[in-house]
Amino acid sequence: MHRPVAFDVIVIGVGGMGSAALYHLARRGAAVLGLEQFDLLHARGSSHGVNRIIRLAYAEHPFYVPLLRRSYDLWRALETVAGERLLIVTGGLDIGLPESRVVSGSLRSCAVHQLPHEYLDAAAINARFPGYHLPRDFVGVLQPDGGFVLAERAIVAHVEGALSAGAEVHAREPVQHWDTDGPGVPGVIVRTNRATYRARRLVITAGPWTSELIPSFRDLAVPERQVLLFTQPQHPEWFRPDRFPVFNMGAPDGHFYGLPIYGVPGFKIGKYHHREQRGPVNDLDRQVDQADEDTLRTALERFFPDANGPTLAMTTCVFTNSPDEHFILDRHPQVPSVCIAAGFSGHGYKFCSVVGEIMADLALDGGTRHDLSLFAVERFGNGES
Repeated sequence: MHRPVAFDVIVIGVGGMGSAALYHLARRGAAVLGLEQFDLLHARGSSHGVNRIIRLAYAEHPFYVPLLRRSYDLWRALETVAGERLLIVTGGLDIGLPESRVVSGSLRSCAVHQLPHEYLDAAAINARFPGYHLPRDFVGVLQPDGGFVLAERAIVAHVEGALSAGAEVHAREPVQHWDTDGPGVPGVIVRTNRATYRARRLVITAGPWTSELIPSFRDLAVPERQVLLFTQPQHPEWFRPDRFPVFNMGAPDGHFYGLPIYGVPGFKIGKYHHREQRGPVNDLDRQVDQADEDTLRTALERFFPDANGPTLAMTTCVFTNSPDEHFILDRHPQVPSVCIAAGFSGHGYKFCSVVGEIMADLALDGGTRHDLSLFAVERFGNGES
C-alpha cells in the first residue's frame, strides 16, 4: 500500500505569488506547506522592496483587465483581513507618443472595458502634476484607479492569513528535487535539504528559479537583472501620492516606470529590460554600478528634472521573462498534478492576489472560472524549451 499523503498541496516559493497561493489554499481548508529557500521577504527575487505599481488601463492587453478587477477586489479584501492599508490609489498615467504601444494599448483597454479615463496632452499633464516635465509631443492616458501595492506588507498579510488558517511555512529550506509519487499515483514527492514531503498537488511559484525546478522551462522563464533608483527630489511635495500618479512610459529611448515618495524618502524609477542582462538567476550581478545609475538618470534629466537629485538608494531585483512577456498560468504539460505560475515579465506583482486564487483553483478543483487562455503553456508548442 502506498504511503499516505502528508499535505494536500505544497507550494514552492513564498514570495508575492506563493504567499497568495498559500493564503487561498489554507483559507479553503487545504493542508498546505510553503517552502522558501531564503528568508521570508528576502531581496534576491522579484517581490522585495516597498511597493509595486497597479494599473487598470492595461496597455499590455485588454485580456488582463477582468483579472485586474478581481485583483483589486482581493487586495481590498486582504486589507480587511489584515487590518492595514495595502493598496494606495494615486491614479495612473500611461505616457508616450500618441502612436506608442503604451498609449495605444492603454486606450484600447479603456475602450474595450469602458474604463473611466482622460486623454491629456503634455501641457495639461505638466500643469496638473508639476513633477512631470513631458515634451510637447507626448500625451498621456490618466486612469483614476492606478496606484501601488505595498509589496512586502502584502506578503506578510498573505503569510499571516495562511498561518492563521493552518498552513505551515518553512523558510531557509531549499528544494533539491521533486518528482511524481509513482506511476499512476496522482501525487508528488518533494525533497529538501531537511526532509522529504508528499502531497496530492504541487504549486510552483519560484520566480526566476522556475527553470531550476522545471528544466524544460529554460527558455520559457528567463531571469533578467533589473535595477531601481531612489532619488531625493528638489521639490518633494510634487512627488507625494496625492500629487504624483504612478506612470508607465513608452519613450523613444526606453520603457520607464515610476512611483511617488512613499515608505522611504525617495522617488522611485526603473526601466524595463534595464540593460538587457539575462542568464541563470544565480549568475546575475547583484551589485549596482555607475552605468546602472546613468541608465536611469537619462529619464530623470529629460522627464523629471525636479527629481534628479542625490541618490538615496539603488537596488537590484529580477524579472522572469516569457518569450511573449505574457504570464504562464497552467498545469505542467506532462504532470497535471503540478500547477505553475511563472514568466511574469516585470509586470506581475499587481496580480498576486488573483494569481493566488487561480493557483488554489487549479490545485484543488483542476480548473478555474478565470479565463487563462492567454497564459497556457501550449502556446509555446509542447511546453518545452
